[in-house]
Amino acid sequence: MLRIADLRAGYGAAEVLHGVSLDVAHGEILCLMGRNGAGKTTLLRAVMGLLAPMGGAVWLGEVRLDALPAHRVPRTGLGYVPQGRRLFAGLSVAENLEVGLMAGQGGNALRDEVLALFPRLRDRLRQRAETLSGGEQQMLALARALCLGPRALLLDEPTEGLQPSMIAAIREVVAAQRAAGVAVLVVEQRLDAVLSVADRVAFLENGRLAEEMTADALRADRARADRYLGV
Repeated sequence: MLRIADLRAGYGAAEVLHGVSLDVAHGEILCLMGRNGAGKTTLLRAVMGLLAPMGGAVWLGEVRLDALPAHRVPRTGLGYVPQGRRLFAGLSVAENLEVGLMAGQGGNALRDEVLALFPRLRDRLRQRAETLSGGEQQMLALARALCLGPRALLLDEPTEGLQPSMIAAIREVVAAQRAAGVAVLVVEQRLDAVLSVADRVAFLENGRLAEEMTADALRADRARADRYLGV
């Protein structure tokens, strides 16, 4: 289980997150939503150790992540797909995947399992990441994270700017990770992109957790999201 307890974080003296607590069980997809500036990306960066928390704690199973240096966090089994993909643009598809394998100490068998999820990438292993389409780059970013063999996965707006067919393909892979027991925390702005696969939805407002509900409850009353997502 991924457990975020009373997390406070920000930049310099400016606190952005004001005591956020969330749990994501193994085999569960929790969607975190909110307006721009609500603190969603800040939360993911703090969980990954890329931003030092001002208070609180983050746990993955029995391991306390906020006590670790950032470079050790992926080795605990936490994968991260940042907004904007952050690929090594000049490296090939195969080399980007190798980075994920090294971070998680995986091998060729794991790489083959990941490539089975992304047939397009298998056909482009020698191609530089910068030459891929936007959807293929997002697939590569997700595949690189999966090369860790993660127990939990953080996704920051994985469907941003993608056409419907690519969104459907990524959604299918994320659902497969849930079926394999991975805990998935996904940040999204668009309700339609994730509501069909989410188990629960949490809304962040001004750096605070405003409301949590099951995805079924939100599907039955989508107007509840307007308070947190509307302009």
